[in-house]
Amino acid sequence: MTLDVLTGAADLILAAPPTPAPAAPPGLDTVGNMFIGWLKWILVVCGVGGLLACGIMMTVGRRNRSAFAADGAAGIPWVLGGLTLGAVAAVIVGAVLPG
Repeated sequence: MTLDVLTGAADLILAAPPTPAPAAPPGLDTVGNMFIGWLKWILVVCGVGGLLACGIMMTVGRRNRSAFAADGAAGIPWVLGGLTLGAVAAVIVGAVLPG
């Protein structure tokens, strides 16, 4: 009898906590989507600007400023990495926090 009580209590204590799916507060669905859309637009604009800046640095540094050109070339992977991370951000968050 005591063993049944103890195992029943252990089942209650060791039960998995509830994991409800994420839900937006009422009325914030459209605001949240609009804000994320704005951030994606800013990401694209900054990515284009970053690639243009890298290209300008490489062009200007072509003659007698090889370090400036190298800095421009070294910036390209960083810009592309940032754009890639921004593009797959939702997938990464969905993989880490399934819901």
